[in-house]
Amino acid sequence: MNRPLEGIIALDFSQYLAGPSAALRLADLGARVIKVENPKTGDSSRHLSLKNMVYDGDSVNFQAINRDKESFAANLKDPEDLKLVKALVKKADVLIENFRPGIMAKFGLDYESASVLNPRLVYATVTGYGTEGPWKSKPGQDLLLQSMSGLAYTNGNGDQPPTPLGISMADTFAGNHMVDGILACLVRRSRTGKGGRVEVSLLESILYLQLEGLTTYLNNGHKPPVRSRVCNAHPNVPAPYGIYETSDGYIAVSMGSVSRLGHILDCPELAAYTDESQWFQKRDEIQTVLARHLKGRPTSVWLTLLDEAGYWASAVLNWRQLTDSAAYQALDFSQDIRRPDLPQLLTTRCPIRCDGQLLRTRKWAPRLGEDTARITEDLALKEGN
Repeated sequence: MNRPLEGIIALDFSQYLAGPSAALRLADLGARVIKVENPKTGDSSRHLSLKNMVYDGDSVNFQAINRDKESFAANLKDPEDLKLVKALVKKADVLIENFRPGIMAKFGLDYESASVLNPRLVYATVTGYGTEGPWKSKPGQDLLLQSMSGLAYTNGNGDQPPTPLGISMADTFAGNHMVDGILACLVRRSRTGKGGRVEVSLLESILYLQLEGLTTYLNNGHKPPVRSRVCNAHPNVPAPYGIYETSDGYIAVSMGSVSRLGHILDCPELAAYTDESQWFQKRDEIQTVLARHLKGRPTSVWLTLLDEAGYWASAVLNWRQLTDSAAYQALDFSQDIRRPDLPQLLTTRCPIRCDGQLLRTRKWAPRLGEDTARITEDLALKEGN
């Protein structure tokens, strides 16, 4: 299958997660992604492991985020290496970077300089907090962004401290937003012949993610969100919305009529809440009643009743239960990204289908600098230097 971005060359100067995840999505869509790395250290995430998991000398998370890429090792402080990198920029369609402000300019690789080398280049930058304002120099790390953006005050119950999500929300969404901007500029370039500049920040991405909550806050007299003290799942949504314990596990109950839910579950105390205006005001009280009732029977019993009535609910699965499920198996969502002659290394695949086809990885994550010589020859980087 010809993928949509085949023929596009993207240079990935970024490290860790937001920039590399954007470059990964371009690779999934067919672009040739060349990771430009320091020949001594490489991308710092090669050494940043989750749960101390290392595979063939590189962290497992590096392997997952940098599959389908090539590695070009270059010391930007070396004049000869820098010449090759600038020759590479002339051949590229996209450049992604996340250096501190001013670093790329020292090497003549900032947007203004790179666009002179290649006017068709789409130049994408991701920062932590933008390039202006009092926070511009703060470290852009996901936990810090979740903490500074208000997001941590939307999770957990009302009597608990601020609670972050256990995934890299800011990085992931900033990477997605960067891809949005890159693709838009590539479409525009197809009409005008000119490249462009894309800028995203982790802060703006995580704020945009909270569109519903911040819109409510900005228009209700700046009243902060109040988390339910019982089974909170969303600070601005009325009962019964939440996750509840059952006799053998947990069940998630989505939005719907509280009184109808009481009839379905044979809980007269719950069914008595017929005034819809009270479902938010008395949320803690209602969810306490529901939580007490749901502990009496297994999850499967409750789900049968709710499914038959068309009331939205689901089991709460851990990763083992999820990956063992027929639903997960039907997605065919895992893929092997092992390097040649090494043991299996599984990760997730791209969630996008194109023309009915899954976008599976075509190449393992590169060892540091393993593609330098081939890229130099393929793209004739030494000609004219």
